[in-house]
Amino acid sequence: MHKTPTPPPIPLTVIGGFLGSGKTSLLVHWLQQAQSQRIAVLVNDFGAINIDAELLSESNSDTIALSNGCVCCQIGGDLSQALLQVLDKPQPFDAIVIEASGVSDPWPIAQIALADKRLSLHGVLVVVDAAAVRAHATDPLLHDSLLRQLRAADLLVLNKTDLCSDQEIQACTIWLHETVGPVPCLHSQYGQLPLALLQADWEPESATPSAVLPDHLCNEQCTHDHDHDHDHGHGYDHSHNADHASLFTSDSRSPAQVFHTAWLREQLQQTPTWVMRLKGWVRTHEHGWSEIQFAGRHASVQRARHTPTQARVLTISLRSPHRAHAMPSWMDRVWGPA
Repeated sequence: MHKTPTPPPIPLTVIGGFLGSGKTSLLVHWLQQAQSQRIAVLVNDFGAINIDAELLSESNSDTIALSNGCVCCQIGGDLSQALLQVLDKPQPFDAIVIEASGVSDPWPIAQIALADKRLSLHGVLVVVDAAAVRAHATDPLLHDSLLRQLRAADLLVLNKTDLCSDQEIQACTIWLHETVGPVPCLHSQYGQLPLALLQADWEPESATPSAVLPDHLCNEQCTHDHDHDHDHGHGYDHSHNADHASLFTSDSRSPAQVFHTAWLREQLQQTPTWVMRLKGWVRTHEHGWSEIQFAGRHASVQRARHTPTQARVLTISLRSPHRAHAMPSWMDRVWGPA
């Protein structure tokens, strides 16, 4: 008797950020760029979602269906119930995104993904208003809420950079680096980030992923003394006309060895700060085939939900000339040669 294969978990991303930082603009941009990828977005208020009429398929009191297969669900008073309704849809979604309210801590919301085996936590993305965040941080009424949001982030998005000078952007980036430590930080305008940041479920048999950024994006790797490899060079680059496809680099390895789980967890906790995303399938003494993940600050090693055809470790990192050889050397040391 054959067992019905368990479907892979759906990656869940939580978007946090203070009121007016640009969270909704980012969501609308992703929905418009989704094409064949089915995304479910859970939001607090439909009023802020400005969906192009040509994309709108149908709408009722708590759901907006889009012609590209995406859907927006209004959370209402019960996030868990709204999420269950999405998970119970006959055709599973490729990704689920939850927009946290502008004053809430996104990390407790992200923990929902840890409680349901149908979900995997892709990470917490926190949008920051480059022109206002430091002023908000000095307000005693806002300080604690803002700091909780920033410290929950696996990826920071410094948005509204079009409203700031290069010096202001640099000062804000340094402030974020000093405040929250080694969290990757992308610069954006109008919340326009590549959908590739949401595409996290890399199958072992698939081609090596790549992330292509639009021309108006800039990035900066925030670094700080922390439980990771250190990189104290800042290398600021605020040219909005650069070839941003070259800002990301990917690496794929097929390690033959069987790892000790404790050693593997230790290596993942020491993942360099410039690694944005790592996912793969390797063999361990404890679990046999094991799934490994790293995003932002969170790493995990767990028994694989399905048996891959071969071991594979896939990594996406921020590219920088002064660490051009750092990624291959780190990959060689942990996973073996390509």
